[in-house]
Order: sequence, then C-alpha cells, then structure tokens
Amino acid sequence: MLVKEYRICMPLTVEEYRIGQLYTISKHSHQESDTEEGIEVLRNEPHYDPAHGQGQHTEKRVHLSSKLPAWARAFVPRIFYITERAWNYYPYTITGKPCSFLPKFSIHIETKYENNRGTSDNIFGLEKDSCAAEVDVMDIAYDDFPERHYNLSEDPRCFSSVKTGRGPLEEGWKKTCCPIMCSYKLVRVQFEVWGLQTRVEQFVQKVRGVHL
Repeated sequence: MLVKEYRICMPLTVEEYRIGQLYTISKHSHQESDTEEGIEVLRNEPHYDPAHGQGQHTEKRVHLSSKLPAWARAFVPRIFYITERAWNYYPYTITGKPCSFLPKFSIHIETKYENNRGTSDNIFGLEKDSCAAEVDVMDIAYDDFPERHYNLSEDPRCFSSVKTGRGPLEEGWKKTCCPIMCSYKLVRVQFEVWGLQTRVEQFVQKVRGVHL
C-alpha cells in the first residue's frame, strides 16, 4: 500500500469552498456525462454517523476505459469502471474507490478542510509508525502540471475576482493571503498484484495529485 498526504491551500474560507465544491462536482459530472463514458449515480441519501453527525452518502459508477494508459488497458476489460462511495460530513469526507474487475485494487481518501495555511501536522491522527507517510504540499498557482489541463480563464496567476477583489496570486501568496484555507487529503492506494503493485500504486498517486 502506498500512502501520501496532500496539502492544498486556497485563497478562501472553508465555508466558501463548500459552495465551490458543490458547483465543481456538478460541472464535472455534467461534462463527463456528455462523453461516451460518464458517471452513473447509484445512490444519494442522508447518512448519520455517531462521530461526525449528519451527512450524505453517495455511490457512483465512474467509467474510465479511455482514460487508462496503454499498458493498463492491456490487462483490464474493454468496459472498465470503478465504484465511488463517499460519505460527506463536511468539513470531513471519506471516499472509497474499489474496482469490481480488480478486487485487489482500491483507493481510499480521507479529507479534512481547515482555515489555516497547511500547518496542521498529523491531522488524521495516524499511528506513530504511519506518520512517515510522504507529505506533498501543493501550490495551485505555481506547481507544474500537464499542459492539456491548462485553461487561461482558470489560471490563479491571472484571475482576479470582481466580487471578492482577490487575485491574481503572486509567488509566495500562501504566506500573505487572507483568507486562506487548506484541504488535507490522505490517499491510500492498494494494488496487490505481484509484478505490477508498485507501478500501479505510483501511477495512481501521480494522477491523483494532478486532479486533487
């Protein structure tokens, strides 16, 4: 199992982010549904947890065949999907992504949102021997990413909000920006197939880092 923690700061509050998150999820689902491969919503219902209170449980089927690299398509079925199960107790969420075709493959993501600059260590309360998980501190404005994902209208280095007066983000923005929040994500990837485990787990973490 490969475990990584991602810390993603953004120039807004946790309360504001929730609104944006709902919009982004809806937009992404719509865009994916316009292609041959889309997202099927299987379940969307209230759920209560004794520790986290009232939340929402969703279950989706995400079709991914065309998005797999060539080496992966060689050993998975032509029609390939994962089932995404999520429990949203905002500002804490849990997402599990098992694969029906590959029972030994799974992705588990815990997310916590806090109004700070990414300064909370071991926010997920890992055991002492697990705290060595790699921490990747991401910069939404200045980290490198694939050119195919670039959209000028969404570039934080160019965008300025008329409504809030925030932006564009200059180098070192995380030290001075106010308000600021951080999305902490603990990602566990497991693929127990001899000869492919390390390659697949590293590939998923790399792709996950781009799309977080």
